[in-house]
Amino acid sequence: MGVILARVRRVLITAAVILVFLVLAGATYQGATTALERRKFPHPGRLIDVGGHQLHLYCIGEGAPTVVLEAPATGMSAAWGWVQPDVAQVTRVCTYDRSGLGWSEAGDRGYDPAAVPAELHALLDQAGEAGPHVMGGEGLGAALVTLYAAQYAPEVAALVLVDPPSPDRSERRSAARFLNASPWLARAGLLRATRMMSSSASGLPQVSARPLIAFLNRPDHLTRAASELSRWNETVALAANATIDPSIPVTRIEAAGPSRTALLTDAAGGAAVAAAIKASVAHVRAPR
Repeated sequence: MGVILARVRRVLITAAVILVFLVLAGATYQGATTALERRKFPHPGRLIDVGGHQLHLYCIGEGAPTVVLEAPATGMSAAWGWVQPDVAQVTRVCTYDRSGLGWSEAGDRGYDPAAVPAELHALLDQAGEAGPHVMGGEGLGAALVTLYAAQYAPEVAALVLVDPPSPDRSERRSAARFLNASPWLARAGLLRATRMMSSSASGLPQVSARPLIAFLNRPDHLTRAASELSRWNETVALAANATIDPSIPVTRIEAAGPSRTALLTDAAGGAAVAAAIKASVAHVRAPR
């Protein structure tokens, strides 16, 4: 019996040593690759102070009204890779990264859905992007632009809601647990090695997919994304109870799917969303 126990102990110790080695190797790989990605994927837009921290804003195109796009959960400005260049053919269009996501700084406060519209309003004001704007959002972003329209109605010319979330939309608990664990899996290099998160961005144009894939392997980005997802129901409830000025035209379109973390990676879906946004722009421009 003593011999058997000794063998078991040796096996367990060996397994623990191998596990520690793999975790340390993964963490080293993660750190080195992240450092390279910081230089490889600089922010394409501007970093603008909104009161103690900076948000990333990326605008292209010319004309009015300016379109402002709010990314889905786990997403960032690059998630609009199919839509932004298409819409920019007819008007100015801006994407941005919410606090703690993508190239934006996190600031001192945690995620508060009620505070997102104020930060976005400060960003647009400081950047000199005059409204009223056509506001578009996907998934969680659709709920957030709804809150923006409720708080800043004079600054909103139209709303385009892509896959707007409903209060009864739910995800499996296992998926929620995975998302909560994703920052730790990223630190150990497991997400990068397995592409469990980043593969969801692979359908975007390469110029957008590559930085988004990098951030979907970053613990800082995923920590904030997990925080946003943990308050999904609260965000959706606030949007459902928000009062929108009836003069603001609202377009709803299904494109990416019902998942909370769906990204608009399909070219046909992106074209459909861009067409809906351009139709809203034309409606706003039409003489009254």
